[in-house]
Amino acid sequence: MRQKYSWKQRRRLTDPIEEHVAFSDTESKIAFAGHPLHAMMVAFPIALAFSVFGADGMYWLTGDEFWPRVALWAAGVAFGIGVIAGVTGTIELLMVPGIRIRSASWTHFILAVMLLSVLGLNWGYRLDDPVGSVLPWGFMISALGAGMTGITGWHGGKLVFDYQIGTKQETRSK
Repeated sequence: MRQKYSWKQRRRLTDPIEEHVAFSDTESKIAFAGHPLHAMMVAFPIALAFSVFGADGMYWLTGDEFWPRVALWAAGVAFGIGVIAGVTGTIELLMVPGIRIRSASWTHFILAVMLLSVLGLNWGYRLDDPVGSVLPWGFMISALGAGMTGITGWHGGKLVFDYQIGTKQETRSK
């Protein structure tokens, strides 16, 4: 049975995670000149995942065999850099207590692992026959990858903008 609280009692309720001693410890541990490596690296797989989808669309519209080669290379580089970005993000997740205690961080992690699986599938599917693998399955895998990239990227952005994950302590608003 749900417990009823008065208006004054509800105002005093707080998120138990906010009371955790490590709640504000979210500064990046893997950074170059103060810039988190994970945040710097994810831009490439994001752009390339959308590029694969775009290249598949251009092949569908034009029939030019240049576009499947673009998609093959974009898929491979997206997967490769995505794995490296994923390793840096996983290390941040496991090393920084303020990141580790948030469920949103784990949601982003799970989505990112699923996305890397789709990016790897997309690349591997194209290796033998870049042109023949585009329609219909390559295009559908690319669409799935682009959609998952958007969702995963949105969750990652939410971690930065809502929870200041990876930001320096002295630059945060009090």
